[in-house]
Amino acid sequence: MEQRRIRPPNGGRRGGPPPRSLPPQARRHQGGQGGSAPGTQRAVRPLSDARTGPAGGRLAGLRLTGLGGGVFCAAVMFLLGWLDEVLIGGSLTLYGVLFLPVCVLTALWLRGGDLLTAPVVAPIAFAVGLLPVADGGGGTAGKLMGLVTALATEAGWLYGGTLIAGVLALVRRALEVRARRRST
Repeated sequence: MEQRRIRPPNGGRRGGPPPRSLPPQARRHQGGQGGSAPGTQRAVRPLSDARTGPAGGRLAGLRLTGLGGGVFCAAVMFLLGWLDEVLIGGSLTLYGVLFLPVCVLTALWLRGGDLLTAPVVAPIAFAVGLLPVADGGGGTAGKLMGLVTALATEAGWLYGGTLIAGVLALVRRALEVRARRRST
């Protein structure tokens, strides 16, 4: 069976510039000049500017997948729960307060396509982090009862952090959709 031959994306010309219908970012990635005239040089952005701060934008471009955001959130909450237990003796209020910024970071660091996982992973991470903090008697049944009790008594922090993550994810998603509509 004969297969059809597919033409290269630049209209069949090998080595020539890509077609002008592509945006400048796509032309730049395909080897073109990205809209600048031949022979001109593009300005190089300094390591630090007002938009990115002194780190040069390394953290500004950090994006986690949905699974990566869940692992990040759960690992940080487990670490904070363990530190709370070791240093302070298991203050559930402190644990709840520390949960809020972790929810904010998780919602801000997720990729655009995985934004709606933020309010899903936040309660899971809250429960994972409660494992070292929850008081319970000896054995697995006592620890499980302490976990259920802590989840019930600290539901306000759980709902608050989940709400923050959900609102931030929805706002980011709305801004991305608006920016996409403006560019077309």
